[in-house]
Amino acid sequence: MDWLRLLDPEKFVLFTLVLTRVSGLFVTAPVFGTTEAPATVRALLSFALTLLLMPTQWGASLALPAGLGPYVLAVGAELLVGMCLGMGLVILLAGIQMAGELISRIGGLTLSDIFDPTVGDNVPLFSKLLSLISTAVFMLIGGHRVVLRGLLDTFHTIPPGGSLAMVLGHKPIGDGNLLPSLADMFVVLTTQSFSLGIRASMPIVTAVLLATLVLGLIGRTLPQLNVLVLGFGLNAMLTFGILAVSLGAMVLVFQEGIEPALRLMFETLHVPIYPM
Repeated sequence: MDWLRLLDPEKFVLFTLVLTRVSGLFVTAPVFGTTEAPATVRALLSFALTLLLMPTQWGASLALPAGLGPYVLAVGAELLVGMCLGMGLVILLAGIQMAGELISRIGGLTLSDIFDPTVGDNVPLFSKLLSLISTAVFMLIGGHRVVLRGLLDTFHTIPPGGSLAMVLGHKPIGDGNLLPSLADMFVVLTTQSFSLGIRASMPIVTAVLLATLVLGLIGRTLPQLNVLVLGFGLNAMLTFGILAVSLGAMVLVFQEGIEPALRLMFETLHVPIYPM
């Protein structure tokens, strides 16, 4: 164990802080942190990216923590910065998943729920479908590269070891402290997520509600007609038909919502904004 004496404590702490921030993205981001990928693969990717980053951070000045407590707080602050980019995308994807749940419930297809190992529970079939399509679109437009570039740029605006001071408000970032800015960012992203879910599901919801209204009028005119049995089949057929027509529009709505969300996250962390 004599080789441990050769380790520079300052460089070792610097490496762990950089690794923690990188790991925060690989834990939460939809593409990088997906639970379908084994944890060992994500850990190896985080470690490999940290090794590539260390030459650029090797000359960074870092004060050693006074003890275990300050070191744990510094690690937690670095993890928070890394998780912000991933959590913002997770919130945005939750809106498209909410759209799938609305479509399933309005169309009377809640019995077709499937088990999703990523959440450990049953989810509507349309939620899983829209989630997979949105993830594919996010990668096709290069969103994963933009997010990764934004993570790398955070090391210029928030040096390793400086996250704790910015979170606690001892050192402002931009015009304010980091923690209130992150809270405001998540509130805005949640609002955008709800708006995205409603906009994406509106064509099918509107069509099914109109069909229900027409069936109600028919039922009043022809009482001998079993509207209840007819309604389930008609709603399901209408849901699949409108979905086939409006799926492209749903994807465009999601694509239009990605850039404002990334812009908001980058502005909060004060990193450059790159066109997609």
